[in-house]
Amino acid sequence: MYEIDPSRTDLVEEFDANPGGPYSPALTKVVNRLRLGPMEERYILVCTKRAREWTIGKMPTVRGQKVELLEDAVYEDYAAATRKVFRLRWKAVTGQEPA
Repeated sequence: MYEIDPSRTDLVEEFDANPGGPYSPALTKVVNRLRLGPMEERYILVCTKRAREWTIGKMPTVRGQKVELLEDAVYEDYAAATRKVFRLRWKAVTGQEPA
C-alpha cells in the first residue's frame, strides 16, 4: 500500500488550494490512500441540510451500525469541510498533523 510522506506539506497546500481537484499524480496517490484508511478512523462528510450544511462523521467499525456525527464539526462551506476531512484522514494514516 502507498506510504504517505508526512513531510510533503506541498501536497497539503495543493489540496487546500483546490480540494475538488484535479490533482497532481502525487496528490492523487495520497487522496486514494486516504480513502482506504482504517475503518475505525475513517472520516466522512454527511450532508445534514441539503446543499447547505455538512457534518463530519466517523464510520462505524461494524457494518450496519450508525455513523457517529461529530457535533463540533458542522460546516456551511463544502470546501472547508472537505479540507478538514483530508486533514483528519492524513493524521489517522500518518500519525502526524498536516502543516
